[in-house]
Amino acid sequence: MPPILLLFQINMIILFTMKTTDEKKIDLREIEKEITHFLSRKFGSTFEVSGALRHPAEEGLEEDPNLKSNSPDLEFNLKPRDLIDYLDQYVVKQDQAKAVLSTKICTHFNRIRMARSHNNPMVGNIKNNVLLIGPTGVGKTYIIRLIANKIGVPFVKGDATKFSETGYVGGDVEDLVRDLYREAGGNIELAQNGIIYIDEIDKIASSGNMIGPDVSRTGVQRALLKPLEETDVDLKVAHDPISMIQEIERFRKTGNRDKQTINTRNILFILSGAFTGLTPIIGKRLKDQQIGFRSSIVEIDKQEDILKNLRSEDLMEFGFESEFVGRLPVRAVFERLSRNDLFEILKNPNNPVILGKKRDFAAYGIEVKFEDQALSILADHAFDENTGARGLVNAIEKSLLLFETILPSTNIKQFPVTGDVIKNPEKAMEQYFSSEICPERQDRFEGLRLHELQSIENYLMANREKLSVKHNMDLSPNRVKTVAAYYGREPFSIHDAMDHVRLFYESVKRIEMQFYQKHGINIVLEEDASDFMVEQLAVLGVSEEKIYEQFNRDFELGLKLVREKIRKSRFFITRQALQDPEDYIRKMIRDNLNLPPEMIQEPKET
Repeated sequence: MPPILLLFQINMIILFTMKTTDEKKIDLREIEKEITHFLSRKFGSTFEVSGALRHPAEEGLEEDPNLKSNSPDLEFNLKPRDLIDYLDQYVVKQDQAKAVLSTKICTHFNRIRMARSHNNPMVGNIKNNVLLIGPTGVGKTYIIRLIANKIGVPFVKGDATKFSETGYVGGDVEDLVRDLYREAGGNIELAQNGIIYIDEIDKIASSGNMIGPDVSRTGVQRALLKPLEETDVDLKVAHDPISMIQEIERFRKTGNRDKQTINTRNILFILSGAFTGLTPIIGKRLKDQQIGFRSSIVEIDKQEDILKNLRSEDLMEFGFESEFVGRLPVRAVFERLSRNDLFEILKNPNNPVILGKKRDFAAYGIEVKFEDQALSILADHAFDENTGARGLVNAIEKSLLLFETILPSTNIKQFPVTGDVIKNPEKAMEQYFSSEICPERQDRFEGLRLHELQSIENYLMANREKLSVKHNMDLSPNRVKTVAAYYGREPFSIHDAMDHVRLFYESVKRIEMQFYQKHGINIVLEEDASDFMVEQLAVLGVSEEKIYEQFNRDFELGLKLVREKIRKSRFFITRQALQDPEDYIRKMIRDNLNLPPEMIQEPKET
C-alpha cells in the first residue's frame, strides 16, 4: 500500500474515533486499539501501538518542563590551547588537524556565549563548519568523539551514505537534528548548540555519469544546504503516525498546537571523508600551473602535502556543488600514519587497543604485559595492511587469538607478550603446554611489569601539571608511584586510574570523619599518612572497612587515654604513627606530660 494512502487511513481512524466520542472524555487507549487493529490486518499481528497516549488525569503526567523554559546560558570557557593539550594525551600526530579543530570549535562556542551574554545575535552569521580530509584509520571519528566528550555538548554521528534527498526512500538529513534533540534529553536550547558529525561525506559526490535525479548524492548535498547554514527543523515528522499520536496527546495536555522546531544556526557541522581520487585532481591542477614562462617548479611527493594545496575548485571537480562547498569554510587535512606513529599509538597508556586486549584477558583473571618488541612487530603488521590505526586491532587479534582461546582453561594467570609470542604464536603455545609453571616466564613477566611501571611514572611526571588540574589532585612523587602501581594492577587508562585514586583519598577522609563521629576524637591524617592508606587501598586492594577497623584497633584506646590525661581531642597522625601506633602513643604521653622515658611502661600483653 502506498505510504500516503496508509497515512490517510490512519488519519481517518483518529478523526472518526474522536468525533464519535464525547470530546471531553476521549479514550486515548481506544485510539491505540483501533490503530493497532488496522495495522495488524494490513501487515500482520506483530504490529502494536501501545503506551504512546495517556490521559494526564489517569497517569499523573505533566507537561515536559524543557518545553516551557529555556536552558541556562551556555557555559563554555575553553581556550584552543586547552583543547589541544587534551587531545595530545590521546591522539598521536595530526598537529595541524588538532590545531584547526580546537581553534574553530572553541571560537564557535565562545562566540555563542558572548552573543547570549550581550543578547545580540549577529545578523548573517557565518558558521565555521569543518571538512576533515584524510585516509581511513587516522583518527577522524576518534578525535571528534574526544572533543564532544570534553566540551560536554550533545553530539550525534551519521554516515552520509545512509541518507537520500527529502521525499525519497531512505534516511533524511533532518533526522540527525532530531537525533540531536533526543541526545539532549528533549532540551531544545541545548540541542541547538550541539555538534553533528557526518562521516563518509565523499561518498555523496556526484558520479558525473548519472542519468536522472541523483537523490543519494547531489540530492543529499542539496538537503544539507539549509541545515549547514540556518533553518528550522520540525521535530514532528508529518509522515510518522507516532508523531501524529504524540501531537494529539500534547494538544490534550496543553490545549495548543504550537509547532516545535529546532534552529540550526548554532549547530556546528563537521564532515569527514577519505576522498580517494582527490589527490590526482589537485596534482593535475598544480602541474598545469607549472607550465609557463614564470612558473615555479614545485615537487610534491607526499599525498598529504598535495592535499594541503586543496582549493574549492578541486572539491567541485571531485563532485560537490559550489553552494555545498561554500558552506564548509574550514578544512583540515589528516596525515597518513607511519610505522613509528602506529608504534607510538600502542605505547600511549591511554590507547584503547592495548587496554581493550588487557581487559579481554582480565575477564579470565589473566594479567597481560606487553614487550616493546612485540608492540613494534604489531605496528609493522598494521602498517602493511594500509588501514591506519584500524589495522592495529586486526593485528593484535590475529596474533593473540590462540592464547585468548586456550589460556583461560589453564592455571596460567600471568601472560608476558614478547616478540617471540607475536612472531610464532604456535611455538610459544607449545611451550605453555609443556609447563604451566615456568620460572623463566615468570621472570620475564616481572621484568615487563617493572618496565611498564617505570614508563608510566615517567609519563605521569611529564604530564604532571595537566593531569593535576584535570583530576583536581596534586601529583606528588608518592602519588605518582601510587597511580602508576594502580594502573599496572587494573586494566584502566591513566585518567581512569587517577579518578579511582582520587576516590581512594575521599575514602581516607571518610575514615577520619567516621572515627570522629564514633569517638569524638578529631584526627588529621598528614599527607604521608593519607598516601600510606591510599597505597593499601589502591595497590594492595585492602577494603576501606578493613583499614578503618585496623585504625580503630590501633588508636582508639591510646587516643582516649591521651585525651583524658592532657585534655586534648585533636591529633595529627603521620605515616610513621600508622606503622608504629604504640610508639606514637608513648611519645605523645611523654612529650605532653614531661615524663622521663623510664616512667612510661610498655603496655602489657593480655
